Amino acid sequence: PPSAELRPDQKDSDSLPDYDVLDGILHAYVEERKSIDTIIQSGYDPVITRSIIRLVDLNEYKRNQAAPGLKTTPLAFGIGRRIPIVQKYQN
Repeated sequence: PPSAELRPDQKDSDSLPDYDVLDGILHAYVEERKSIDTIIQSGYDPVITRSIIRLVDLNEYKRNQAAPGLKTTPLAFGIGRRIPIVQKYQN
């Protein structure tokens, strides 16, 4: 299964929801630009939704430091999506 640089025997699922839930939240937030409240109202768990969106926003600076990536969806990180990276921005 896909994974980041993890410790031995550590799995993505130890700290993240199932991929179908994660993908749905990320798609709604990043590509459809839906608000947290709208995502929660569509049926996602409020605690999980806020946690995932917090991680996305907290790690925005990493996307600004990285080399440009390929755009494979209608709205991609980078040119297609810009949010502030200072002062603990929260949507």
